Amino acid sequence: MSIASISAVSDRQIDDLRAAHPEAFGTTAKTLRRWAPLAIAVIYLIGSMWYFEFGKLLDSSERALRLLRSFVVWRDMDTWAYDQIYVGIMQTLAMAFLGTLLGTIGALCIGFLAARNVMPVRLVRQLVRRMLDVLRGIDSLVWGLVFVRAVGLGPLAGVLAIFVSDLGTLSKLYSEAIENIDRKQVEGVQSTGAGQLGVIRYGYLPQVLPVFISQSLYFLESNTRSATILGIVGAGGIGMIIIERFRAGLYDQVAFVVLNVLVLIFAIDWLSKHVRLWAIGGKHDG
Repeated sequence: MSIASISAVSDRQIDDLRAAHPEAFGTTAKTLRRWAPLAIAVIYLIGSMWYFEFGKLLDSSERALRLLRSFVVWRDMDTWAYDQIYVGIMQTLAMAFLGTLLGTIGALCIGFLAARNVMPVRLVRQLVRRMLDVLRGIDSLVWGLVFVRAVGLGPLAGVLAIFVSDLGTLSKLYSEAIENIDRKQVEGVQSTGAGQLGVIRYGYLPQVLPVFISQSLYFLESNTRSATILGIVGAGGIGMIIIERFRAGLYDQVAFVVLNVLVLIFAIDWLSKHVRLWAIGGKHDG
């Protein structure tokens, strides 16, 4: 279309086209809807920066450097209570393992009750799901504070906190895995006249068990870190030793403990990888 023909189009014709095809023309409302989320995000970001006190960060830089130096300069290592440190690490590992194991066992039962293709009663399924929302909606640290108050200081509070937190999350993950299985295998087991337990045992579990194992192993690794934090609030394990050393200003010992925890997590990750490969029948690639 030439410039002359475009200039020959009247304003009335443009208005008629706009009325007939409004989607082809930009409007103020459409422009606002497009750019409003970005503008809100930018305003929120700028407003959030108000709480980041750059001046305080600069003023404390010398103190931060002195603290970091105390982490890497280790003194009087022969006087460190190594027996307490490694007993605390073993307690933390035991807390994570037992809490994950209990959460896995509970999720094996509750996960099926929350799955749509296993539990046909909508009321029961919704009640179970809302209960799981409550369990996983509260952080394990909060559960730790609750159980420390309920059963006292020590590893039992940490085990219970990990168990309750994992029960809500693992049950949710398990139910989603159950809902995404291949129905043909289940129908094949049902055609043999098997009962509900037989269908679950031979129709559902063979398909979802590798997923269950993989998820539980990941939670074991994650719960090892969580158990360390739970110890800080009094739930036993290495966390109590960390907070005691912090309060005493023994930052070199804190760094030593953290390094040991990192080695433990690396070992759990390596072991979990091989167990997952064994569960799914994969090849070990080192």
